[in-house]
Amino acid sequence: MSRLKGIVHQKNREIMTGRIAIGALAVICLVQCAIIFTAPNRLMIYSPPNGQAGSLRPWWEIPKPNVYAFAYQTFQQLNRWMENGEEEYKANIEKNKAFLTPSCQEFLKEDYYDRLSNGELRDRARGVYEIVGRGFKDSSVIVHSPDSWTVNLDLSVDEYFKDEPVKRVLTRFPISVVRMESDLQNNPWGLGFNCYSSIPLRLEAKEFKEGNQ
Repeated sequence: MSRLKGIVHQKNREIMTGRIAIGALAVICLVQCAIIFTAPNRLMIYSPPNGQAGSLRPWWEIPKPNVYAFAYQTFQQLNRWMENGEEEYKANIEKNKAFLTPSCQEFLKEDYYDRLSNGELRDRARGVYEIVGRGFKDSSVIVHSPDSWTVNLDLSVDEYFKDEPVKRVLTRFPISVVRMESDLQNNPWGLGFNCYSSIPLRLEAKEFKEGNQ
């Protein structure tokens, strides 16, 4: 009788061990399924406007057009003052801080207070626009590494004081861009605007016209 009880207890232990193993495998399968189904939400793949080379490059490589578009859009948003740069420039820095590297944020804050002390912001409106014929081209983006670029933006800078035009200059802005994936919810580009890589260069009108011929 005791032998029979021992056999029954042994079978019960084996059944319990089997149930535990099956439960553990079920949990592992559920976790793997969750990883598989949610991975596309965390995997960032950059698609260039030209789809011909889309399947011929590594998925982690950021195409030059994407880098250029990010640099231009961010720079334009920072430098768009509708009525009063004294209020709007500071607000633009705050609004776009998710796209800015920490060092660039500090640089722009210093630039704001320098302009403020020099009287360059009160009642000033400002806008920057691509110069016709000087938009994106492959040479506009210089690749330093898979995580670092310089984008040369050739832009027209227009400023107004109380609706009166006070400035219109053609300038090349060398913008430093880096990979920055710290906050993809607020920065879906996965890029960081790192301000200037060198001193902006003023374009002479005569030189500009000759260069487009």
